[in-house]
Amino acid sequence: MAKLSLFERRRRRVRTALRKRSGDKPRLSVHRTGKHIYAQIIDDKDGRTVVAASTLGAKTSGANVDAAIKVGKDIAEAAKKAGVTTVVFDRGGFLFHGRVKALADAARDSGLEF
Repeated sequence: MAKLSLFERRRRRVRTALRKRSGDKPRLSVHRTGKHIYAQIIDDKDGRTVVAASTLGAKTSGANVDAAIKVGKDIAEAAKKAGVTTVVFDRGGFLFHGRVKALADAARDSGLEF
């Protein structure tokens, strides 16, 4: 199997599982590239992004673990200001380790529940 098709299979599997257990909670969606990492809290009921954070506009640039921790803290703080306390974590097709795990742990440590 090609790498992309395996990624797509993981992404669909994760998204299907989230739909079954999310209820009315918004989801914290994470996307990473070689240069940046992005996080956004999406309200699927209304179809809108509540808050977003990334390394694009942040003072910390790059896509290393330190940048992921900064983005995790930023998204948690922005969520608190928007009144969101509980989310479901959508890792997409990315494995839960490295930068994705660092972002999730930083968001949890900053007060976001999932």
